[in-house]
Amino acid sequence: MIHDSHIEAEWDEYRRALRPTDQAVFDRLLEYAQLHTDPSTVHQSLAIETPILISILLEQQKQLDDLEDRLDHIEDDLNDLG
Repeated sequence: MIHDSHIEAEWDEYRRALRPTDQAVFDRLLEYAQLHTDPSTVHQSLAIETPILISILLEQQKQLDDLEDRLDHIEDDLNDLG
């Protein structure tokens, strides 16, 4: 979970309302946000949720890019076999 106790407190009620499996996903998303806390401090004029959401999107996009690359390699390998 994100280290900022203020953020945790704001989202805690929402998190508790989620199904346990969704809570785990939610926690992982907030972990993604932690990976970009330094850039988030640059735009202090933004609502606190904005850099958190952008950080989550950055990490998810990196994962999508990685999966697309892997899929391309698998397709190339299959095409080479055929």
